[in-house]
This record gives sequence, structure tokens and C-alpha cells, in this order.
Amino acid sequence: MDMITQLRAVRNRYDEINNQLQDPTVINNNELYRSLMKDYKNLTPIVEAYDAYDAAKGAFEEAKEMLDEGGLDAEFKELAQAEYEENKEKMAFLEERLKILLLPKDENDDRSVIVEIRGGAGGEEAALFAHSLFRMYTMYAETRGWKYEVLNANETELGGMKEVSFSIVGEGAYSRLKYESGVHRVQRVPETESQGRIHTSTVTVAVLVEADEVELEINPADLRIDVFRASGAGGQHINKTESAVRITHIPTGLVVECQDERSQYKNKDRAMKILRSRLYEMMLQEQNEKIASERKMQVGTGDRSERIRTYNFPQGRMTDHRIGLTLYRLEDIMNGNLDEILDALATADELARLAGQQEEA
Repeated sequence: MDMITQLRAVRNRYDEINNQLQDPTVINNNELYRSLMKDYKNLTPIVEAYDAYDAAKGAFEEAKEMLDEGGLDAEFKELAQAEYEENKEKMAFLEERLKILLLPKDENDDRSVIVEIRGGAGGEEAALFAHSLFRMYTMYAETRGWKYEVLNANETELGGMKEVSFSIVGEGAYSRLKYESGVHRVQRVPETESQGRIHTSTVTVAVLVEADEVELEINPADLRIDVFRASGAGGQHINKTESAVRITHIPTGLVVECQDERSQYKNKDRAMKILRSRLYEMMLQEQNEKIASERKMQVGTGDRSERIRTYNFPQGRMTDHRIGLTLYRLEDIMNGNLDEILDALATADELARLAGQQEEA
């Protein structure tokens, strides 16, 4: 199917949905109305770009016709030529934009996420940077109007985090944060360093789609659930009751612990939420492995061993190694201003997928 045929089909579907949304029976059916509104919202940027393309094409053809006919005075010819060139460029730009907008959408893009951050090489400094990344992502979530909730945290005495799991709830959270999975490297002088030497530490980030019980059913017989006393920084027991929960998924060996809440029930509920999302991620990875390599996400959205980014504090520099992007506004980035990075990653991924699609064609 060529692009224009696809666009006409999109336009017809868009108009059809628009008519349905005026129907009282649809308005009174909340589930159907929400579903149609979601489709309408997704189709709107395509239709708007298509309308702009059509308008540019009309103006281009009109200017071309006048130039071809000739007989224009010098001033009018110059205006027609300018109109011709301007709309020719506009059409080329919009054509590329439409190709990207028509790429298949990741079905999980609108979903909420669970983010897991773990200190890697570097001991206490890695734990301190893990806390810095947690702060960065939660500040970004707040700027987007998303809500976050800490599901489990293992804090150190110096205010670091050996590991933290937290949910970010908001439409499109996965589409923005899915490129953050991988190894984040920090270069800075630790607070505990008396000689002023720069240390290099690493932190691992995993961004998981928040899975619900309907799409991923877990057999209770596959679980081993242990309860124990919660402990605080340094390992001291902070609770006399056994409220902390450890869940082991026997078939895969996955282990999840939660001890943030005083209630054993709440900790179990949170641990199950994390476990479900980890299992869903494993299922997605298996599906991706079946897809030809040239059709995979080129920017990288899941390999936790891939070093994706370096934060160099002495130079105030952030470098994303996947796309070769370097920005000298590290403080701003650490305060949650991530859109420039995330936009660049999304664009690079779209262009790579478009190139892969064209190779297949």
C-alpha cells in the first residue's frame, strides 16, 4: 500500500471516529468512548500533517501552472517562483514527517512504568548516584504531571540507595522513558573523597511496562513467599513484626523483596506488581528476539548491560553514547529537564526504524 492510500484510509477512519464521538449511545458507553478518543488522539497528528501536505501540494501545483504558462511580469514571476520553491520544500519535509507518523506504534507507548535503579560498580558513590537518578526521574515525572510511588527502597546510611523500585503513572510514560534502560556511568569527586580524585561509578536502570493481572496471569503454585523483619540502613531491624516480603518465582528464579510498608499485605501487593512487570518484560524480550534484527529498536531499549550514558560532573557534561549527543548543562539535566535528550533518542529511533522499513521494501 503506497503512502497516499494509507493516508486516505487514516483520514476516512478519523472522520468515522469523529462522527461516532457525536453519537449519544457512544457518549454513554464510557469504555467505548475512551477507546475511540484514544484512537482519535493518535490519528490527529497524522491527519493534521496530511492536511498541511495537501495544502502545500495545492499551492505548489498552482504556482507551477502559472510558471509553465508564462506571460508573467518580472515581479509576479518572482512571487510565483518563491511560492513554488517554498511549497516544494514544505512538501518534502511533510512527506518525511508523514512516513515517520505512519510507522507502527509501540503498543506499550501509552502505558505506565516501573523503574528499577541499582547501584553497580563504585560502592557508596554508586548508591549516592542511584539516589541522584531517582531524584532526576521523579522530578521529570512531576514536570509531565505524572504521579510516582516508591515500591521498595534499600537506602544507605549516607543517603544513597543500593536499589530502588518505583512506579510512574501517566499516559505515555513508557514512550518517554523506555530508552533509559542500561548502564549509566558517573564521573565525579565523591563527597567521601579527601584527595579530590575523580571516581567512576556505574548505576543500572531498568524501565519496565507496568503489567496488569489480566494480561499476565501468574500461577500461585509457581511462587514461594517468605516473610521477615524489615531492616533499615546499615542492616538494623526497624520492625518487630515480620512485615517484609520476599517472593521467588520458581520457574524463572526471579526474586523480589518489598519492606517499605508496615503492612505485610501492602508489601506483598507491591512485590507482586514488580514481579508481574519483570515477567512481562521477559515475555516482550522473547517476542523481540523473534523479530529480524534490522526491525528491532535501533536505539536500544532493554539491554541492561549496554553503557548508554556518561555524566561527567567536573566538566558539567552529559554524553549519550548511542546517538553521540553531548550536552553541557548537567545540573539542568539532573534537575529533571530531560526532554531534549528523550526527543533526540525518539527521533533517532524513528529514523532507524524508517530506514529498516525502506530496506525491507
